[in-house]
Amino acid sequence: MKQIVAALAFLRRNDEILLAMKKRGLGEGKWNGAGGKVTANETVEQALVRESQEEICVTPTAYAKVAYHVFTLNADTDKPFQMLVHTYIVTKWRGEPTESEEMAPKWFKIANIPYEDMWESDTLWLPKVLAGDLVESKVSFGKNDSMLSSEVVTVAKL
Repeated sequence: MKQIVAALAFLRRNDEILLAMKKRGLGEGKWNGAGGKVTANETVEQALVRESQEEICVTPTAYAKVAYHVFTLNADTDKPFQMLVHTYIVTKWRGEPTESEEMAPKWFKIANIPYEDMWESDTLWLPKVLAGDLVESKVSFGKNDSMLSSEVVTVAKL
C-alpha cells in the first residue's frame, strides 16, 4: 500500500486555534491545519515550516509534536493509500496568517471549533490534543471520506 509521510500544523494563541479552509485537493471544503507531504531530502519539521509558509504565509518558530496519525484513505476500494501524519501545535511564528491559493485561514475559539466541517476523526483526537494529551491514532476512511473505523490512544500528557 502506498504511504505518504506528511506534516500538519495548528497555530494556537490563548483560547484560539487557527484552522484553514482547504480550497483544492485532498480535504477540499474542510477546515484543517496547514500541512502536506514531506518531500525527498526534507525532514518532517522542514515540511511543517515549508507547508505553513506556502499555505498560510507564516513561518513556525516554536512548535511541539502532539499527534501521530495513520490515516488509511479509500480503504473500501482497490486503491487504498496511507497518510502518516505528524501533527504539531505551533505557539510562535513569524508573519500573519494569510489566504493562499490552497487555504483560507481563520481563528476559532477552541470552544467553537467547527467539527461538523472537518474530517470526521478530528472530533476524536483534536480535543485530546488541545487538552494537553499526546495521541496516536489509526483511522480508515472510505471512498467518500466517511470514517469506517478509528482507534485513538493517549500516549502521554504534555
